[in-house]
Amino acid sequence: MAILMLFIALGLLGVGIPVAFVFGGAALVAALLSPDVGLEVFNVLPFRIYGIMSNSTLMAVPLFILMGLLLERSGTAEKLLIAMTSMFGSLKGGLAISVVLVGAVLAATMGIVSASVVMMSLIALPLMVRAGYSKELSSGTIAASGTLGQIIPPSVILIILGDVMNISVGELFVGAVLPGLLLVTLYIVYIIVISHLKPHIAPPLSDEDRHGSFASLVWAITPMLALMIVVLGSIFTGIASPSESAAFGVIGAAVLAMLNKTFNPTMLYQSIRETLKLSGMIFMILIGATAFSLVFNELGGTDQVIEFFGNHVDSVWIFIFIAMMVVFILGFFIDFIEISFIIVPILIPVMHAYGIDPLWFAILLAMNLQTSFLTPPFGLSLFFVKGAVGDLVTSGQIYKGIIPFVLLQILALGLVMLFPNLVFAFV
Repeated sequence: MAILMLFIALGLLGVGIPVAFVFGGAALVAALLSPDVGLEVFNVLPFRIYGIMSNSTLMAVPLFILMGLLLERSGTAEKLLIAMTSMFGSLKGGLAISVVLVGAVLAATMGIVSASVVMMSLIALPLMVRAGYSKELSSGTIAASGTLGQIIPPSVILIILGDVMNISVGELFVGAVLPGLLLVTLYIVYIIVISHLKPHIAPPLSDEDRHGSFASLVWAITPMLALMIVVLGSIFTGIASPSESAAFGVIGAAVLAMLNKTFNPTMLYQSIRETLKLSGMIFMILIGATAFSLVFNELGGTDQVIEFFGNHVDSVWIFIFIAMMVVFILGFFIDFIEISFIIVPILIPVMHAYGIDPLWFAILLAMNLQTSFLTPPFGLSLFFVKGAVGDLVTSGQIYKGIIPFVLLQILALGLVMLFPNLVFAFV
């Protein structure tokens, strides 16, 4: 019944039923059909929900979302992208490199994939196409760079995994720094290599499209770096918790919007409203997932998973490979939030049974979950690019363009698996 319950939930997700209702409904049906469980199992659910709502770690989620939305609407990120493309546009592949660098900076300040991808699609993609860039390379670079916010802190994925796996979010943020920089480096190296092997797909930008200067770049990047240092620096040094740092980040983003003269009641209202929508979605999924996990464990599902790996898998590496493959394949069809709340809790007891370091395993999961934004048919970044630019690129060109970046993400995941010190270097 426990395994059937899991497959029923995944099947309902595939036909488009809202996630929170899928997991909550599957839990309710399974409890009714199982005479040994019954509806009495839900007696403890209100206490679980109260624990979720009073969790100070999860408080950082809506705060970081609000910080990112304020930054997006402040115009600061847009100025940075324009200045960066002007500075690096004279190089082969320079526009694509600029997009990656801006994506990394936005990841360390905004951390919202939708905002990053849409903004870069609207500003950079028309410029890249006009400059003669391959539409595949252009759209693939933008879609992949926008997902860097899922591994480079402050990341919503890392906050959720920290709560689900009972790991310090501050340690997760520190452990994700080098893997995130590794991914940025791999993107840039690939762009440099491909632009020299095939110069026609990434030519230099013409002089008429270059308007910026080094001073404009410094002026654009300094506020973003200052905010990044305040938010991440306070976490890394232990001065503040992630929630407290996120609150500072919201204030900092509001100040930047005031300096850019874009802060007004309408902008603030829209940012808060969108934050409430996104946060409400995440917490409703979490409540549904809590009900699902409650019934799944009561049915003995976790014990069955541990028994399976104990009887059939005698190597820790085989378990890690199976776990990563399952998460990667599920990422084609369901969102990282559902995977984090449903699949990861099933893997945690097995992880402990094999003696795997939770921090390292969490970073591996975060890097794997990042690919779910790029893998068709339901990769969100692909829809964000297409929705932002319309007929400028086709869906086929976007799908073709993200293939090298998905392979680079898998390569980065493999390197972190082989060299765990990439996670523990600064922890």
